[in-house]
This record gives sequence, structure tokens and C-alpha cells, in this order.
Amino acid sequence: MKTFLLALASTALIPSALLAADNFATPKEAEVMVAKVVKAVGTDWATTLKEITSKDKKWVDRDLYPVVYDMNGKCVAHGQNEKQVGKDLIDLADADGKEFIKERVALAKSKGKFWQDYKFTDPLTKKVLPKSAYCEKASDVIVCAGVYKR
Repeated sequence: MKTFLLALASTALIPSALLAADNFATPKEAEVMVAKVVKAVGTDWATTLKEITSKDKKWVDRDLYPVVYDMNGKCVAHGQNEKQVGKDLIDLADADGKEFIKERVALAKSKGKFWQDYKFTDPLTKKVLPKSAYCEKASDVIVCAGVYKR
């Protein structure tokens, strides 16, 4: 009986583990989010940046949110941390010391569209995790949205 209950309990955990995976954004969803922001900033710059920073539901999807920088590394919109907006983040480093904003600006200038790996605090788990951000240069800004690697 004890073995049966353990087997039953372990199978009961499988669906919740699978459902938990659905709570995290995919790389394709990050690309779609960035394309949506690029289009929106081209249409209504001020409103889009304000909506992103105010965490408007159309710009936040689980752990996925956009961040917009100018070409000097200044944050102009942030979908999770409004305290970053207006700050020069060019020298910001991740947990490993990687200056990912400096790298992001350089990649935007040289490639236009790219994926970038770094580490960042997951807003859902509050843990520093490996992350990949998809970014596109749109006129004179860099639009990014990232996915956590779990």
C-alpha cells in the first residue's frame, strides 16, 4: 500500500511540474514581444515607453517583459523595474562581471538583431539565472526581451 501511495504521489507531481514549465516564456515569444514593441515605438513612442514602464498587461507576459535602451546604454523603458528608467546603465555587469549593456549596445550597432546571453534576477523566482535576450535596434533605441534558461 505504501508503494502504491508513493507511486500515486509521484505521478500527481508530474502534471504540476509540466504546468510550471508553461509559466515561463519561450525564445519565440521573446522575438514576438520585441517585434511588437518595435512596431509600437514606431507608431507612438511616448505612450509605448510609458505603458512598458507601468507594466501594462499588454507588455508583460509571465516572466517576459521588454526593456528599451538608447544607443548609449541609458534605459528609457523597463517592464519590471521603473527605477532603472533614466539611468545610464552602460557599465552594468551581471553576476559574473559581464558588462552586458555595453555588449548589447555594441551588438546593436554591429548586427541590428541578435541574441545575447548573460545572468539576471528572475522576477518570478527572485534567483539569479542564466538568461538570453533577443534584441533589435529600432531607429535610435535597442528593444530587448529575454527568457530565463531553466
